Amino acid sequence: MTTQLTRQRLPHRSALTVAAVASLFLTVACAGSDGDGTTTIENAANDAGASTDNGYDYGDGYGSDTGAATQLGEPAGQLTLADDSELGEVVTDSEGFTLYRFENDTADPPTSNCEGDCLVAWPAVPAEDASATAGIDPDLLGEVERSDGSLQLTLNGWPVYRYAEDTAPGDINGHGVGGVWNALAPSGAPAGSDAAEGGGGEAGGAEFDALNIVDDPELGEIVSDSEGRTLYRFDNDTAWPMSTGCEDACLDTWIPAEFIEPEVAEELGFDPELIIPFERPDGTIQLTIDCWPLYYFTGDQEPGDTTGHGAQGLWWAVTPEGGKAAA
Repeated sequence: MTTQLTRQRLPHRSALTVAAVASLFLTVACAGSDGDGTTTIENAANDAGASTDNGYDYGDGYGSDTGAATQLGEPAGQLTLADDSELGEVVTDSEGFTLYRFENDTADPPTSNCEGDCLVAWPAVPAEDASATAGIDPDLLGEVERSDGSLQLTLNGWPVYRYAEDTAPGDINGHGVGGVWNALAPSGAPAGSDAAEGGGGEAGGAEFDALNIVDDPELGEIVSDSEGRTLYRFDNDTAWPMSTGCEDACLDTWIPAEFIEPEVAEELGFDPELIIPFERPDGTIQLTIDCWPLYYFTGDQEPGDTTGHGAQGLWWAVTPEGGKAAA
């Protein structure tokens, strides 16, 4: 992969700055709010044409139209670790086959959104008889009940899968497929990500030098950073009052963008009145446009990728005005 998202802790602002931010919250009303101060997000997923398949085409070469015969594949046995030259430590089953996570699933609470034809390409790993080897915390192993009542293995809350196109031990052909499938690191984070190296689970900021307005051929004008990494907004956040719905395991996949000064954004073609700081629960300061917190998606592998758009029907590339890009 050519683009590596990096995570760093943002410095805590001085008391004066935090006070100024608090004052700003009292005086700024964002376009996303109603006149009574409440945020209108009930139909947000529909505004950008939410995908019924969670942003991933299960029928495009990934199995028959009749769906999977069973929801569970073969047991994993003792989970082991393989050292990949690009991704670092990757979790495998007892036979050396790579194990994966699906970014359209959730870890808190554990939920699998891979059903039907999806399971032909991505067999769910049973929780039964799974154990951990040295290097994998056994406390991270768990289970989630699937729609048919069967129990699927989870790692740090993330449902675990194999990939049908991995035909030999050591294959990692599923990593990056659709922008939403990633090999698992021992922590349960996507292998090769900053969250995998640092353990994830806390907010940081992805550092960048500038914002750009990009004319995407499918989505129209969207916001990226100077390296071409797309920025996203989340329907489970709120714009007024500003709050975040992305915490804990969510931050393994969606990295908060670092705040830049409005004056800098203005020089780059943005309305400075829409560039507002958001203090996250851990005290770091996140960039917002029109009061919507912005994030990077770890599933984007190349500059210009927009694979996070439509994920879970909740994540959207953002326009320069803070709206949702509509394809």
